[in-house]
Amino acid sequence: MAGLIPQSFIHDLLARTDIVEVISSRLELKRAGREYKALSPFSNEKSASFFVSPTKQFFHCFSSGKHGNAVGFLMEYDRLTFVEAVEELAKRAGLEVPREGGGSFERLVLDGPLDALAAAERHFREQLKKHPAAIEYLKKRGVSGDIAKTFGIGFAPDSWDSLTRFFDNPLHAIEAGLLIPKDSGGAYDRFRNRVMFPIRDTRGRVIGFGGRTLGNDPAKYLNSPETPLFHKGKNLFGLYEAKQSVKSELPYLLVVEGYMDVVMLAQHGIPLAVATLGTATTREQLALIYKSTRKVVFCFDGDRAGRSAAWRALEQALPEVHGDRECLFMFLPDGHDPDTLVQEIGADAFRERITEAMTLSGFLLAELSKQANLATLDGRAKLAALARPHLEKLRPGPLQTLMIDELARLTRLRREDFAASTNTSAPGDDDAPPRRQRESGRGPAAIAAGATRPVRRALQLLMERPDLADSVANTELLLTADVTGIPALVDALEFFHENPGANGGQLLEYWRGTSKATALEKLMREEVALEDAGIEQEFADAMRHLTQKALDGRRRHLLAEAQVRELERPELAELESLTRQLSGRRTV
Repeated sequence: MAGLIPQSFIHDLLARTDIVEVISSRLELKRAGREYKALSPFSNEKSASFFVSPTKQFFHCFSSGKHGNAVGFLMEYDRLTFVEAVEELAKRAGLEVPREGGGSFERLVLDGPLDALAAAERHFREQLKKHPAAIEYLKKRGVSGDIAKTFGIGFAPDSWDSLTRFFDNPLHAIEAGLLIPKDSGGAYDRFRNRVMFPIRDTRGRVIGFGGRTLGNDPAKYLNSPETPLFHKGKNLFGLYEAKQSVKSELPYLLVVEGYMDVVMLAQHGIPLAVATLGTATTREQLALIYKSTRKVVFCFDGDRAGRSAAWRALEQALPEVHGDRECLFMFLPDGHDPDTLVQEIGADAFRERITEAMTLSGFLLAELSKQANLATLDGRAKLAALARPHLEKLRPGPLQTLMIDELARLTRLRREDFAASTNTSAPGDDDAPPRRQRESGRGPAAIAAGATRPVRRALQLLMERPDLADSVANTELLLTADVTGIPALVDALEFFHENPGANGGQLLEYWRGTSKATALEKLMREEVALEDAGIEQEFADAMRHLTQKALDGRRRHLLAEAQVRELERPELAELESLTRQLSGRRTV
């Protein structure tokens, strides 16, 4: 009788399988925001209710209730047994399915750096069970077995070839930064005698490791090197685990400095912390954070070094804080880091400290005011000069306007004079030209009329200001609007969500050879003679119009469904909510 398929093999097999590729070989999938959609293969329907999440590697069919991973889909769609489904995925991946007791699994050949990283995580976890010293270290730090399992904590033995011997061919493990090649050929382990923390991407795949030494190594922590998969300035430890801890949008993310800070906060019921990877916070990391939440709280030591680090974080955050985004700063008592403080005062008191964190504007003004004597004319002039580069980093909007007001008060300047001295606009200035004088004939009227007009205008404005994509959170809702061109607009929004700092030209290249590229070229040739405030306002108006279309479409769909079946309780609640929303908008 054949042996059982090792669970570790199935884990690695799913790590290397893209569920979108598996399902798209059987169904016609269409992009729907961050997901893909299709007509359900399990029931007869006219509108798509089958969704595939590439991030979660998960499918869900709303009409039939079926859901699962790639193995589950093959079992449902191809009507395979579990073993047959695993064998089908293994065949696609070019692997032979091993059997426990068959002697073929111990040195499984892997053919990619992601596979090597997944195998290394399993190896380190197995090694942790065999090394009492590492277990004792974690116990002394207060780490429970459950939380160690949640974060996949493992151990790299004090050996030059513990991991090396795990691979027949070290090529992909070297590419993944796990092994270091020898000049004489072969390779040796990069991580030795270290407690290992897997670093995951937003899909949950291991892309690198951080290791904490148990010896006298001068480098207390060692991270994976830069690789095609892993970039210290673009990834965060604990982000995947934080997102898994709640089902809706994260209320906030707490940015800390250490792996153990993240782990211990999670153990104490605060699973919303992420750690930078030995570097100062970058704009790329902030863009990643703001995709998951509208509020970030930086947590630093209260000493001079901590405040310097907070100031560097503030400088990176200024261009990213706009709309309803928040950025706050929390400073810890002397001698404490988040790990030790939460153990000493408990989760409730720690959360209270988070609520008392300083706002970005409060921290900025407090630090600048320390450098100028506001009792003198020279000091107030110095404050205006110090503030100028920081105000110019802020995007035009309420925060910049309010900070101009406050700094004008502190410096005793007229707000118009202060705004002029800092090269920022002061909304409401009497000498500002009327909007109709600033615009040319290339306004909305120059865009073709009809159902696609809001979409075309939104795309045109988006090419001018790709950062406006950040103000659109619910692209899945937009896709339900019965408006021609919506998929192209959502594709553009998603492109800029996923590629912070990208521009219209890059999107055009991304769409090369498609009908969308042809249409986009036409839009990009048209001039948009609007200032930033006008662009923002028209874009917001277009989004509100399209969102109302989507809400109305969803409401009409539920009403139609109610004609043929009894709506379930969540659907009734949604219908009531939609009716209230639409009624409120129409009466305004």
